[in-house]
Parts: sequence; C-alpha cells; structure tokens
Amino acid sequence: MTKRIVVTGMGVVSPIGNNTNAFWSSLQEGRSGIGAITQFDTTEFPVKIAGEIKDLDFSTIVDVKEQRRTDRYILLALAAAEEAVKDAQLDLDTIDRDRVGTIISSGVGGIWTFENEAEKLFSRGPRRVSPFLIPMMIADMAAGMVSIKFGFKGPNYAVVSACASAGHGIGDAMIAMKAGMMDCAVVGGSEATISKIGMAGFCSMKALSTRNDTPTKASSPFDKKRDGFVMGEGAGIVVLETLEHALARNAKIYAEVVGYGASGDAFHLSQPPEQGEGAQRSMKAALAMAEITPDTIDYINAHGTSTPFNDKFESQAIMAVFGEHANSVAISSTKSMTGHLLGASGGIEFVASILAINNNLVPPTINYEDPDPECPLNYTPNTAVAKQVDYAMSNSFGFGGHNASLIVKSYDPS
Repeated sequence: MTKRIVVTGMGVVSPIGNNTNAFWSSLQEGRSGIGAITQFDTTEFPVKIAGEIKDLDFSTIVDVKEQRRTDRYILLALAAAEEAVKDAQLDLDTIDRDRVGTIISSGVGGIWTFENEAEKLFSRGPRRVSPFLIPMMIADMAAGMVSIKFGFKGPNYAVVSACASAGHGIGDAMIAMKAGMMDCAVVGGSEATISKIGMAGFCSMKALSTRNDTPTKASSPFDKKRDGFVMGEGAGIVVLETLEHALARNAKIYAEVVGYGASGDAFHLSQPPEQGEGAQRSMKAALAMAEITPDTIDYINAHGTSTPFNDKFESQAIMAVFGEHANSVAISSTKSMTGHLLGASGGIEFVASILAINNNLVPPTINYEDPDPECPLNYTPNTAVAKQVDYAMSNSFGFGGHNASLIVKSYDPS
C-alpha cells in the first residue's frame, strides 16, 4: 500500500463559521461560538448553552420541500460537502465518479427526526409518523445523500464510533484508497444533537458544563475549573485523492495524510482508562504508519473535551508516547471555541490541523486561566502562536472506548 493520499478540498460548517475561511478566522482570533440555546425552550434543563450553527440558509442547499424531509445533520453535511467539492474543483463531467467514494460519519445521526416523530407517535398515534422517519434518522444517510447529490458511486458508508466517528472515517478512506478501492473520496463527519432528548441525555450523565452564566468561558479544556464539555453541532468534510489522481487533474494540494491509528480501550462505556492507555496505542499506531518518531510532530489537535477525566488522561497519554518532546510540542483544543461536535469533531479538527500546517499557526486553547497540575503541557493558552508546522496529529476519542489518531503533513512534491 504505497499510494500517497493528499487533501485537495475542505468544507466546514461550525459554531464559529459556516465556511472554511470563517472557521479559520475565528480559530486565529480565539473566538468562542458558545451561547444560549435557541433551538428549544431550556427552562427545565440544567444546561442552557451550546455551540449552535448561526445564519445558515438551508434553502441554498436543498429546496423547502426537501428540507422538511431531511434531518438537520444531513443538511449540515450537504453544506460542508458542497464547499469541499467546490474547493477541490472536481469536474463532475470528467472524473470517473465510479471511483469516488463517500464516507461521512455521525455518532448519533438524525436525533431531531427521532425526537419529532416520537412525539407524534405518543400524542397522535402510529399513522402520523412520517414515512421518511427511517431514512431521515439513520446515521449513514448523510453519506448517502452526498453520494446521490454528486453522483459518486464508489464506496459509500458511515462509521459510527461516537466521538471518534469522523476520525475513523477519514482513516478508513485513506486505507481504502491505498488499497486501490477508489481514487478520490469525500470524507468527514456531521452532527446535530442540540435537541431536547439529546441535551437531556447528556445532562443526565452530568457530562456537560453548567456554566450557563458565562457561556463563552464554559468550554475550558485542560483548565483546573473545567466542569464538562459543551455540545456543538456542524460538519467537517475533506476531499482526499491519491497523489496520482490529484496530479493528473492539476489539483491544488493542501497536505498529505500519512498516519492513522485506531484502538479500543476495553475498559468503560464512557470513561478512559488510567494513563490514557488506549489513546497511547492509537497515537503510537499512527506514528508507526507514518514511519516517523514522536519528536517529528509539531502540533497536536487534542481531543480535549473539557471534562475532568479526558483531559487528564489524554495529557498522560501524550507524555507517555512523546517523552521529553511532550514538553515542547504545541497542543491545543479547538473545542474550547467550537464546543464538542461529537461524531463530527474529528472532521473539523482535521481541517484545523491542515490549516495550522498551511498557515504555520497553532490555534489556541481559549479559557485556559487556571493551570491544572495534572495537565502540565503546553496547550497554547488563549492566543494563537506562529510556529513552523510540518506535521500535525489530530486525536478523536469516543464513548465505548473508541480511539482514532490521524497524522497529516505539509505536502512535499518530491
């Protein structure tokens, strides 16, 4: 499997920007996208804040009739995929669409549809449930709808591994392309879980920050005051191609994907193991595939959820894998600005890692004010830092003990 895999297009819909340029501008400036929830009445909820998508006109993506039978997470995926395909300048009339795959993942899928149709069922009976319930709800339909929209007939599926979903999907696409299954792929993740049942479930787990009075400071990864993650929504999609395919059509190349590692904790349904043992193996596997030593990594986009256990054990895992280099490698959690996009987080954070390479700038971890002695590394506090970034790692870890680590590097044509 010697084929080289490169990134030629990017698309983002996020709480801090509805396209890649706006997303990067907010990351550079350390701007939070967290605010009061507007999508439903939060009076009875202990958590009243989230990272919502703002000012996105879905009518520019699909017509009004289609909107009514398309779940929000699918609409977000369509928006990000459209930007990524346009950015890659894929000519749909000349490329072999049988050789273009679509792998768009989601941790939860169409929870808005599930909630709305369940309310109909219990209040008005089964005959009122929409015939579109199942196709709107299932977690693979974002991939299906993007495939249909563009006519991509290569491998078409979703990976469902909670908050590692997009990371695993990107890694799967890389492996499939190296194996010759496709020449090009539209890959990433999408999520829209800021609904009553979604928020209620996470509130009951006591997984979310309750700092409702200071929403822009609520997501504070690695800070001693962190009290839980903040829900976010959105999508992050990239176009991957074999180098041969990209060069043949004279595509611009943002970066090269060189490493992918995956592991299972086999420990607990929601808590990582001591020392982040599973995360260690995921990062080591990515480094091994990339055939580089830990000190080659210039930047780590951490999973960094702002929960007490994740941030502590991810820090310990980085220290175990990177040794002395752990003290100097630049780390940040962009979730401090976007909130946690669950299954889509690996998609937008992969894009953030590529942008860090292209701009030689490490985005900050905002709200880092009170250092935690159990998280003793360089988390790029509060302000972006100019730094040569040739290799970046992006970590994604999910409930159920799912771990994914990706390594992307600056493109070298030689």
